[in-house]
Amino acid sequence: MPRHNLNDLLAFVTVAREGSFTRAAALLGVTQSALSQTVSGLEKRLKIRLLTRTTRSVSPTSAGERLMQAIGHRFDEIEAELDALTELRDKPAGTVRITCGDFVLKTILLPRLTPLLLEYPDIKVEFDINYGFRDIVADRFDAGIRFGDTVDKDMIAAPIGPEVRMAAVASPSYFARNSMPKKPQDLVNHTCIDIRYPTLGGVDAWEFEKRGRKINVRVVGQVIVNTSAHVPAAAVNGLGIAYLPEEEFAPHIEEGRLVRVLEDWCPLFPGYHLYYPSRRLPTPAFSLVLNALRGEAFY
Repeated sequence: MPRHNLNDLLAFVTVAREGSFTRAAALLGVTQSALSQTVSGLEKRLKIRLLTRTTRSVSPTSAGERLMQAIGHRFDEIEAELDALTELRDKPAGTVRITCGDFVLKTILLPRLTPLLLEYPDIKVEFDINYGFRDIVADRFDAGIRFGDTVDKDMIAAPIGPEVRMAAVASPSYFARNSMPKKPQDLVNHTCIDIRYPTLGGVDAWEFEKRGRKINVRVVGQVIVNTSAHVPAAAVNGLGIAYLPEEEFAPHIEEGRLVRVLEDWCPLFPGYHLYYPSRRLPTPAFSLVLNALRGEAFY
């Protein structure tokens, strides 16, 4: 049966349940005469009588009873599902999926989202730890976290952290064996700890800048990882020079386990941004997560 006849079926089910065109018309928000014509039109198309009409009552025929048993509960299921969707829209609940890196999860996402998750136990957040440039639409993520200058232009991006300064570091034991680099080009003569990003396939060049002059250096070394989580430890162990946002090295620098070099060449980058599709209709749960990550109140 064509989809445009679903209204006819709903009209029939309502009349049969109410046993009255008057009450059914009031429920459906139509006139009694229009409702009667709709049901009559359905009967003509099916070429069978569905309702027995008297001056006092309306009741389904045997064919009408059979049709009621076949489709009546389905309209109930549809109505229940629509009510559930309305509740989901109005009540903060459901799962928010975010793809991000280890460090931002530990330092920004979990600290800011913990009070929200304790306040709203029906909200769940799933974190995908990934350093590739995920297609969040194709991979069905609600949002991703990247540095601001790497977010695609067709996304909405909201800053969730300050600007980030890079740091080139190595251990005192490494510099006991090797001279300190004076300029970025010197790194080609050093052992460096690098990251292979999944999406790029290869290792990326290290970017330096000083007074508007930009230099990209491709480094080599004995250790390559696919996340930043283990880079500080490798550097502390004397395996080479590492290059990451300075926050990731901060405790080791403060306690003397790592030494900074090329500090005047380490640029500032736009900080972490949460990004999501511009055409996305946010759920209450996602809106609360977004506000919490921006540092806004969620009450």
